[in-house]
Amino acid sequence: MSFAAQEALFAAIRTVLPSAGVAAPDLGVAVGIEDASGRALDRFHAALGRADAHEGQARVIWWGASHTAPDRYVGLVRRALQERFGDAGPGFVLPVRPFVGYDTSTARISWRGAWRTLRGDRMEEGDAYGFAGFAVESLAAGATGSLDTRGARWGERPVGEYDLAFLRQPNGGRFEVRIDGLAVAVVDTQGELGPGHAHFRVRDAAHRLDLRVIDDAPVRIFGVAMERDRSGVVIDTVGIPGSRARSHLRWDDATYRAELRHRHPDLAVLAYGTNESEDTEVPLRRYEIDLSRVVSRIRQTVPDASCLLVGPSDRPLHTEDGTWSPRPLTTDIVAVQRRVAAASGCGFFDLQAFMGGPMSMMDWAAHDPPFAQADHVHFTPEGHARLAEVMSTALLEGYSPRE
Repeated sequence: MSFAAQEALFAAIRTVLPSAGVAAPDLGVAVGIEDASGRALDRFHAALGRADAHEGQARVIWWGASHTAPDRYVGLVRRALQERFGDAGPGFVLPVRPFVGYDTSTARISWRGAWRTLRGDRMEEGDAYGFAGFAVESLAAGATGSLDTRGARWGERPVGEYDLAFLRQPNGGRFEVRIDGLAVAVVDTQGELGPGHAHFRVRDAAHRLDLRVIDDAPVRIFGVAMERDRSGVVIDTVGIPGSRARSHLRWDDATYRAELRHRHPDLAVLAYGTNESEDTEVPLRRYEIDLSRVVSRIRQTVPDASCLLVGPSDRPLHTEDGTWSPRPLTTDIVAVQRRVAAASGCGFFDLQAFMGGPMSMMDWAAHDPPFAQADHVHFTPEGHARLAEVMSTALLEGYSPRE
């Protein structure tokens, strides 16, 4: 990356990051993305080039666990890249908060009535959760959900079109769609089992979308993609707290593939490993096989997309005598992810190395202000900000604007 491009990126990042996270970044090593093939991000960079030339979009799906689910560091990466390459929309969001820890920086979520959450890491294997691995389903008529981009975390977010993804099922119910208070459609989800979509174009501005379930029959919502008819970057954040990469293998394969193709990402990111680092009962060989299957299915389904694995954060063990010690399995998880990434032509971002290596979490939690929470697992806003700064820069390493 040229010096001018790097400075432009840093300027964009600093307009949205908390000042404590960038004023004195004495924590967080500026590591890059490891790329054994030398081509891992080529297709993503090509898409950025099209966006840079105002000729297309660069689209990203970012899976992960609790670091990812609240859309903190990923939201900041989105913000920085959209400042640099153009804002092509808020991306994919659920209109009902499915679980504690889920959030989005792109809209205010509000809901009422009886909904249940379906999580692919906990529910029956083979059920349909779209590409995200989770969904919400109504339990009675009158349940509502909404997305208001006028109340986004960093100010109003314009939307030019909505794409509502839901499950068609033999006993499916109906829901009404309103945009800015105006009824625009009644969607019937009854039909042959499989994914369905309802699409609406609107004036390019901030809007409120409301869904209201009409029947007692179930309505299963996978999510709402909010986009704009313009060049730029779109990032879908789809994280589940407590989840693992192997959770992907539990989701209905046909629905997963269909919805993933529908989103047609230019970059697929898998940010897992922190939870796996406590799975001492899972043989490493089993973990490597499962992770390889997950990556392979993504590569087969969207072969034109780049891919990136983000490794586990440092997570020290709290011992019985009250002291902390390194978690040995983290090092093994990092080694497996590095091998799978190299074998699959993906990039690898070593999150533990970024933090400073084993036991670095102690410094993050003790920092003033803290970069990590007292649980020694999760980051604070300052920690997310520092990660976003380094990650945004790493994603653009090697990118050159088209001549």
